[in-house]
Amino acid sequence: MHVLKAVELTKIYGGTHGSAAVRALDSFNLLVKAGEFVGIMGPSGSGKTTILQILGTIDVPTSGRVFLGEREITGLKGKELAVFRRKHMGFIFQDFNLLDALTLKENIILPLVLEGHPVAEIEARLEALSRRLDIAKVLSRHPYEVSGGEKQRAAAGRALIHRPDLVLADEPTGNLDSRSARALMDALDGLNREEGATMVMVTHDPVTASFCSRILFIKDGRLVTELRRGKDRARFFQQILDTQAAIGGDGHDPA
Repeated sequence: MHVLKAVELTKIYGGTHGSAAVRALDSFNLLVKAGEFVGIMGPSGSGKTTILQILGTIDVPTSGRVFLGEREITGLKGKELAVFRRKHMGFIFQDFNLLDALTLKENIILPLVLEGHPVAEIEARLEALSRRLDIAKVLSRHPYEVSGGEKQRAAAGRALIHRPDLVLADEPTGNLDSRSARALMDALDGLNREEGATMVMVTHDPVTASFCSRILFIKDGRLVTELRRGKDRARFFQQILDTQAAIGGDGHDPA
């Protein structure tokens, strides 16, 4: 069963008032099955961030359609879009996007509070998720009182606590050191494998990407190739490095 389907996505920027048109996406197709952890990689300017923004309904395509489950989401607007996004999608951003006025606990449970879930259910979900993310001891602190790794794991908790159909992650390890990045990816990997969370992640980092079950490589807005992870993550990591070298894009040594 597929959770996400993108059909012939094209995105063109500019082309008005004499400016040059830039084709960021060119007839891009994507199918993500339930429980998949899909990575999107490519050189700078390849269109990977544009894809994520369109999939997350943050931007709209010039042409093409996006479906979450059986519902087309490209045409949603206003309050209907806001409610749909809040109920069915989770987001993890590179810069955390936590509210400094709230504790980590309050940040994480916000989606459930907005939906009016019972307190007992909220507490039960929070306890299980914070334990898995290894942030139970810092829930009472504010974002400015914890490390970058703890902030990002709290952001992951906020994205996952309402059990969305799809989690979208934009360079989630981009602001983390290698140890914090590993802790985050271990947690996301476990949530994907054991809870069946469906995730799509944009990353430039081959170590981070090696946790995915499948990676799509794009260049100039088009799919170039894809890799599927077997049981050997070290071998998968090397395949990622080789593919990056072939199509362009920076890689670095594993942590």
